[in-house]
Amino acid sequence: MMMMMMLKMRSPVMMMMEHNQCLSGPGSAAAVLMSVSGMEKLMNAGFFKSENVTEIYSDIITATLPKTKHKELPEPVNFTVYHKKVQNWAGLVTCVYWQEQGEETHWSVDGCTASFSNENYTVCSCTHLSTFAILLQTEEQEEDSSLLEAVNLFCMCVGLAFLALAILTFLLCTWNPKINNTARLHLCICLFLGHLLFLVGVSRSENAVVCAVIAGTLHFLFLSGFVWMLLETLQLFLLVRSLSKVQVIQKEGLRALYLLLIGYGAPLVVVGVSAAVFSDGYGSKDSCWLSTDRNFRWSFIGPVCAIISLNCISFCVILWTLQPTLANMKSDVSQSRDTRLIVFKIVAQFLILGCTWILGFFQSSTMLKYLFIILNSQQGTFIFIVHCLLNKEVREEYKRWFSCLFRRKEPSGSRGSPNSVATVQK
Repeated sequence: MMMMMMLKMRSPVMMMMEHNQCLSGPGSAAAVLMSVSGMEKLMNAGFFKSENVTEIYSDIITATLPKTKHKELPEPVNFTVYHKKVQNWAGLVTCVYWQEQGEETHWSVDGCTASFSNENYTVCSCTHLSTFAILLQTEEQEEDSSLLEAVNLFCMCVGLAFLALAILTFLLCTWNPKINNTARLHLCICLFLGHLLFLVGVSRSENAVVCAVIAGTLHFLFLSGFVWMLLETLQLFLLVRSLSKVQVIQKEGLRALYLLLIGYGAPLVVVGVSAAVFSDGYGSKDSCWLSTDRNFRWSFIGPVCAIISLNCISFCVILWTLQPTLANMKSDVSQSRDTRLIVFKIVAQFLILGCTWILGFFQSSTMLKYLFIILNSQQGTFIFIVHCLLNKEVREEYKRWFSCLFRRKEPSGSRGSPNSVATVQK
């Protein structure tokens, strides 16, 4: 005996279940099919391990048998699931179910196969009842991949150039004594070295030892960059807090020695512990970065999430702290100018040190990939504009440099006392 059921949903779903003796008994059996709109956002294709570009190709369907605890079936049950859209290029259609293993959950193909598929629907044959979906796997188009690599190369080269300019500016310019550039300087150094090594070394996976060293160095440099971002935010918070206590802004923040110990010591501890726990996590056959085995990438993602969260909270606290200061300012022009500059720096640094990295967690579309590459690679450009070009004293320093660089050489006979010059002119 055969039972057929069709539910009217966003995409029609048809289930055909062969009768067997392991259900509630001889005769017919009732099955329940459910589909909740929007579930693909929570149970997305990222939970399926594949090197291909993967997307949810149907509604997510849950099939259950009321009044029975049986999930495993001696004979497969067939699901006819209609696709959300018509695919215009070739791809691999996969029937998957939602598997729970302890605390880990993911899409799995165990016990489910696609027995038939065309451009409109797919027939899945499964030996158990669970939550099902259709996944479409396609290879990344070569044109998009090559264009993405070209954009990445160009943007990183531009960002490296501005990082180098910012480093030279912080080192060579004469700065106001109340400005502490230690965190900004070392942030630029870490970003410059990290981006440069990533550009030239992330694909050097031929030698396992060299690849592991590159991956460990990248881990350390990028973690250091994030720690310096947090220290820069702390410096800014201490500067803002001083506004409510003194009329003239004092030198920013902590001493350079403390900053160096925290900025490089904390990442070194994280990398050391990570290497001691799972030394094989550095480098793989594909790239010189952190391995996905044993969730090793969380040794980087975890601290990054914590620092970005602290940065966002700190910026909110800074703006809240500035509110009474702005309200109490009356006629102090100097303090008002300094405070306006600080407010601008707060907004700019929030965009520089927070928003660009947040985009890295949302790479589901090509547009977001391009946006992340462009904005993240231009952190050095933003730092150079905000802290160098928009600083009046630094602009004056640039003018002196350019005047010395392009000034024409005076004739040797014109050098000397004014009297000798006048004699030559006569």
